[in-house]
Amino acid sequence: MNIIEAKNLTKKFNGFTADDGISFDIAKGEIFAFLGPNGAGKSTTIKMLTTLLSPTEGEIKLNGFDPVQNPDDVRRSFGIVFQDPSLDDELTAYENMEFHGVLYGLPKKERREKIEQLLNFVELWDRKDDFVKKFSGGMKRRLEIARGLLHHPKILFLDEPTLGLDPQTRNHMWSYLKELNKSEGITVFFTTHYMEEAENVAQRIAIIDHGKIVASGTPAELKASTNSDSLEKAFLSVTGKSIREEESGSLERLRMARRAWRR
Repeated sequence: MNIIEAKNLTKKFNGFTADDGISFDIAKGEIFAFLGPNGAGKSTTIKMLTTLLSPTEGEIKLNGFDPVQNPDDVRRSFGIVFQDPSLDDELTAYENMEFHGVLYGLPKKERREKIEQLLNFVELWDRKDDFVKKFSGGMKRRLEIARGLLHHPKILFLDEPTLGLDPQTRNHMWSYLKELNKSEGITVFFTTHYMEEAENVAQRIAIIDHGKIVASGTPAELKASTNSDSLEKAFLSVTGKSIREEESGSLERLRMARRAWRR
């Protein structure tokens, strides 16, 4: 059963095409990754799936709902960890969680039980009364994950969740999420430009480049279909460039998107 379905999804900003007719589906309980450089269309896709942007063309079904027609039902279906920090630094960890729970209308007893459970899960219960501005980048990411799970979502979106984190903290964060996926069956959709992260965490990967999905499958399928012995070589085979070269080439594309967005 698919919990996310996207068909011919397109997003244009004043003539600039960020996503160009992409189609994909994600099964319930799957860990799925968008792999591509900055400016490839990853964040734009997540914003359309999570009601922050409306598609120019195409269809979306998320947990059976259309984000444009049924935004409230869609929002109740997911939690999200944004690429940029979205916590309130002037509140404590517990207050950030409490505020989120109130916004989603969780009953007080259930809310407080769940906050304690999740802060223990991400090993921040002993820091619950500390102001977030005192937290490291890794601690903030863990708190954002806990907050995103507070209202019992079926899907967790993570947009470049480990950007700027050291490798040890990155691995630690993924161990939480893989455990959560296994124990709770939550669907995880993350974007990344880290090759090893996509290969070691995702059950299935879509390679996105210049607004188009150019290949998709399990890491093993992607390597087999391109006769490659590594995901990096498979990426090179389908895009014509390494992801590092794509990163530098996508900076101008990213600037163009931002200029179009501001108009």
